[in-house]
Amino acid sequence: MSSSMYNWQLPENKEVPKEFVQICEKYNLNTTLAKLLWQREIKTENQLTAFLQPQIDQLHDPFALFEMDKVVERIQTAIMNGERILVYGDYDADGITSTTIMTEALELLGADVSFYLPNRFKDGYGPNLEVYQEKIAAGIQLIITVDNGVSGHEAINYANGQGVDVIVTDHHELPKELPAAFGIIHPRHPAGSYPFGELAGVGVAFKVACALLEEVPAEFLDLVAIGTVADMVSLTDENRVLVTYGLKALQQTQRLGLQALLKISGVEESKLDEQSIGFALAPRLNAIGRLSDPNEAVDLLKTFDEQKAISLAKDLDEINQKRKSLVEEITKEALALINSQDAIHIVAQSGWHEGVLGIVAGRILKETGKPAIVLTIKEDGIAKGSGRSIASLNMFAMLDEMRELFTSFGGHHAAVGVSVPVADLDQFKENVAAYAAGHKEQLVGNTLAIDGILNIADATIPLIKELKQLAPFGMDNPQPYFMLQHIFARDLKTIGADNNHLKFNATDGENTQLTTIGFGFGNQLTSIENNELLIVGQLQLNEWNGRQSPQLQLIDFATVGLQLVDLRAKKKRQNLQFDANTLFVCFGNKVSTDIKSQILTQVHHFKDLTHLKLVVQEESYSSIAFLDCPMDALVLKEILSLTDFHQLYLVLNADDDAYLDGLGTREQYGRLFKLIAQQDTLDVRYKLPSIAQFLKIPEKLLIFMIQVFFDLEFVTISDGLLHKTEVDGKKDLTTSVVYKRRQQKIKTEEFLLLSDMATLKTWFEN
Repeated sequence: MSSSMYNWQLPENKEVPKEFVQICEKYNLNTTLAKLLWQREIKTENQLTAFLQPQIDQLHDPFALFEMDKVVERIQTAIMNGERILVYGDYDADGITSTTIMTEALELLGADVSFYLPNRFKDGYGPNLEVYQEKIAAGIQLIITVDNGVSGHEAINYANGQGVDVIVTDHHELPKELPAAFGIIHPRHPAGSYPFGELAGVGVAFKVACALLEEVPAEFLDLVAIGTVADMVSLTDENRVLVTYGLKALQQTQRLGLQALLKISGVEESKLDEQSIGFALAPRLNAIGRLSDPNEAVDLLKTFDEQKAISLAKDLDEINQKRKSLVEEITKEALALINSQDAIHIVAQSGWHEGVLGIVAGRILKETGKPAIVLTIKEDGIAKGSGRSIASLNMFAMLDEMRELFTSFGGHHAAVGVSVPVADLDQFKENVAAYAAGHKEQLVGNTLAIDGILNIADATIPLIKELKQLAPFGMDNPQPYFMLQHIFARDLKTIGADNNHLKFNATDGENTQLTTIGFGFGNQLTSIENNELLIVGQLQLNEWNGRQSPQLQLIDFATVGLQLVDLRAKKKRQNLQFDANTLFVCFGNKVSTDIKSQILTQVHHFKDLTHLKLVVQEESYSSIAFLDCPMDALVLKEILSLTDFHQLYLVLNADDDAYLDGLGTREQYGRLFKLIAQQDTLDVRYKLPSIAQFLKIPEKLLIFMIQVFFDLEFVTISDGLLHKTEVDGKKDLTTSVVYKRRQQKIKTEEFLLLSDMATLKTWFEN
């Protein structure tokens, strides 16, 4: 079986207690949903009620957050004394929504408040000393950070020295030493005991707003939902409540900016859900921070001017389009630079826009299943960029061991930002390669928890509608993943502007089939066609012309048995990426030029099985590629028996076109013999094309026919000149060894090149 991109984790086959099934029946939930809920640790009626019917009163007391009393009192004092307050945010969707909520809450209380979002390229992330200096010099008397601050020691110390208090509200990883802020509101504060530690930055800002306003301000819930979903925090407990109510608020939002952004994104408010945030609103809010000044995004969310809202929404949409183009362009260039053998990919090139490199790294991670770091080389000699990692590798911890190489470095388990002098880039790559070699156990890939095994016949519209009761989906409450077995792909085709996506009908051999869409799987067409599959995906409702039908979004797949990849046609070799552990075997002397550039390891020219057996014993191979056709097809089966290959690439190039040109006809041999008889000598070194044209025989076939005559001693060849000889009696062409070998080659090539893949798969496996 060929490898899947993720490590699949099947659920334990445990029976759900009858008592819990009966509880679920009260809520009209079927046994499939009961099993899903039980697997997600929802096992009591109280837990089930809280999950299915989230209520605002489930929100925790904001004053349970450490130092909330102290912070609220300080802000109230600032408002009463007319102090000038600055809300200092962050440039992503979480930071933008956090800033808007904190600013508006203070405005409702009559505060003299302004806001500032740092510029990614000029200011960097978090408290910036120069900005603090500038704002304090301009008269700011109190600074409140949102979605940042716990690592801002230098800037906060400066503020303290100027007699300006800084209140930090944040949710990021806590450093060993906290900054000397007036107060730090953090759900995981080491001195606190808040019952839920997974709030996003916007959730923390909302809690401060609740404490200040002494109520739950419903007018902020739309923003809380956006920031929480965008930051991909756990959608359980308090966050589930906030997002559930936030989505309802978003469907009827009074914010002109959000109305305009929803319209330009093509989202119908009545159908809005968490995916609308993840794929429409959040990318547009994030894009402006990646490429431009993020402060306009706060203006968009706060404005009461309809024309301004429309104009700003249009700006954000255009910036997002530019962001998508940059990502596509850089991803394509970056993928061309990677070495498939590397356990961790590091690519660097000048001219890449640093604002999108985290997305590009994520795309490479998805494409290859391996951690990736993508850097742009700046004019100042610094390579700056971002990394994305798999669950089993803590990229922050890995890079922390080589921190001395970096001019700046930060991040967490799955994502990092790093700057390294170009002069140290090779050393950086060597260090990472050495770490990977010494920690192979950390490079096992991402785990995918599968919720259940499903038959195609069970993928019905009622089931899909029932599954929606588990929404909103997100971290720790994903949309269910189902595995389908014994699947074959029918009507397979690539779709999208660049053929990046895949569409097919999944069938299990019965009359039932399920439309399947695989986003980003366009380059897997040759791996999927003609093979039995295990597929994992998420069920969706497809709506077209008012009609609904079940659809599966493909997440991952694996082939059953030996996976055959058909690369016999040149067009199928475009954008090809061989598996890193591939044994390349060639039976002739040449490797096809169109595929040579895609082979990064040694090509083994076949001598005999004994030699190849030694090659296989020296190194572990999971895949094999036959680059051309052997004389006898059975040799391929003998080679496959040397080890347990999971994947077989069939390139099978045939340079001399033997199966197309054949052996030559009696009449063609007659014309050649007559010409030889009429000439004392023929120049077959320089005049061969002219001779082929004169005789109307394909040049490659003519070469073979001359070889047959030479083998039968009809002719001699010396220094490129062909001479006729006196033949004693008749000789049958079929007695020529050269002729017999070509007969065998034609038989082999016709079978290997003209058989369909189903026939070849059966032949190889039997």
